[in-house]
Amino acid sequence: MFPLQEVIFTLSHNLSLLFISLLSIFILCFSIKRRNFSKGPESLIPSPPKLPFIGNILQISSLYHQSLYSLSLKYGPLMLLHFGEVPWLIVSSSDMACAILRTHDLTFATRPSGVASDIIFFGDLAFEHYGDDWRQLKKIFTIHLMSTKKIASYKTIREEEVGNLIAKIGDHASISSGDPIDLSKLLFSFMNNVVFTVVSGKIMMEEQMYVMVRELVEESFHIIGQFSIGDLFPSLFWLERLIGLSRRAKRYRNKWALLIQEVIQAHIRSEENNDGHDNFVAILLSLKNDSSINFDITMDQITGLLVDAFTGGIDTTYITIDWAMSELIKNPKHIKKLQEEVRGIVKLGDMVRSEDLDKMCYLKAVIKETLRLHPPVPLLVPRESMEECEINGFTIPKGTKVLINAWAIAREAKSWEMPEEFMPERFIGRQVDYKGNDFQFIPFGAGRRICPGILFATVTAELALANLIHRFDWELPNGMTKEKFNMSEKPGFTVHRKDELRLLVKNVHTSY
Repeated sequence: MFPLQEVIFTLSHNLSLLFISLLSIFILCFSIKRRNFSKGPESLIPSPPKLPFIGNILQISSLYHQSLYSLSLKYGPLMLLHFGEVPWLIVSSSDMACAILRTHDLTFATRPSGVASDIIFFGDLAFEHYGDDWRQLKKIFTIHLMSTKKIASYKTIREEEVGNLIAKIGDHASISSGDPIDLSKLLFSFMNNVVFTVVSGKIMMEEQMYVMVRELVEESFHIIGQFSIGDLFPSLFWLERLIGLSRRAKRYRNKWALLIQEVIQAHIRSEENNDGHDNFVAILLSLKNDSSINFDITMDQITGLLVDAFTGGIDTTYITIDWAMSELIKNPKHIKKLQEEVRGIVKLGDMVRSEDLDKMCYLKAVIKETLRLHPPVPLLVPRESMEECEINGFTIPKGTKVLINAWAIAREAKSWEMPEEFMPERFIGRQVDYKGNDFQFIPFGAGRRICPGILFATVTAELALANLIHRFDWELPNGMTKEKFNMSEKPGFTVHRKDELRLLVKNVHTSY
């Protein structure tokens, strides 16, 4: 899953430790008993040839989802790989995903331990092991923070921040006409502002606080997007504590704790927010003192839920808008068609409002097609089997770690015509959605562990994209053709564009 080169690079900082670790791996690999997949019918699961000690690591590039997809074309939709000492089941088809996420959803409802994720995300919803605490946290999140009614109540926040985004782009166009604008940076700032306001209310935070959030979001996902020594070789966990990712993960855990503490203290100091339950902090602090919920939520769990809101709310939505604009600028006929729809529904000079979105079928198709081609988390958060089960004739032992390749599934030829092409029209008149019922299209996952923030993410992305297309005409920077426009991906747990999205604003259509 994660390149061996990164582990070796870390070890190379200390040659003596490198020698000791390699020698230890050699000795331990001969002394450790073969486990789980060594015998029985489960060993028949298709698997590429592997090297001693390191398994299949060298067969995986830094873009893990693409490498695993290529291997699945040869070895099948249910595939066994070894990353160091640890076997992983790789799922690459809608049928196999349905078996995991629906037929055996409860069996695979828990998360495996990970060195970095266990440290950074404390008491959270995304990485918490399945059990009573997780069920209570999900109930709190879905009922009190992300219900349909609550998301509707954030309408004013979304529209205000979209207005601010459009104003910044308009100012740039009037002052720096002819210079490309860094749209990626502006989109991240936009989502940062939306989520910060939803989480903490109208608290005036210093600019450095917003900068810190971006660093924490990006670095946290970067860290959990790497395999540590302890993840690859559990028998060498002692070495992880010396030179692995855990030290770095602890630093960022502490930074998150300090940030959340400051957000909470700022909320408490603010008289404006003391009398309401309009933001996450107010709601969670109120629930902590509410005996009627029959759950003693801890400060660590409150911190974890707020970290979930920042990481999940900002990064994945910003990525979706960024990729949508990228695909549209590379496909002029689609951007023209979307502009015709949006401008035909909302006259120039007016802002696209939340209530306008349901009339915009092509806009929704563009968002869906973007999520199909560019799921923000292409390898869904890993799962682990809590008991033995049978899938596709294979026995899957208890404790099996599972990766579901949503990126690969969205490219299945049996489900998608010309799957590599950006074709929003494929969703017009087709009842395929991303809400967890159509397993050929699961950018947010499915089953018990489906992302609870789907509606918040999609309505925010739709509103921002509609206004970007409604207000401005866009072009590639001078000298760049759509053929040369770089659509490469950057490696990571969440997959961004490799390059920042820089575009020219050619026409500004009347101020709001």
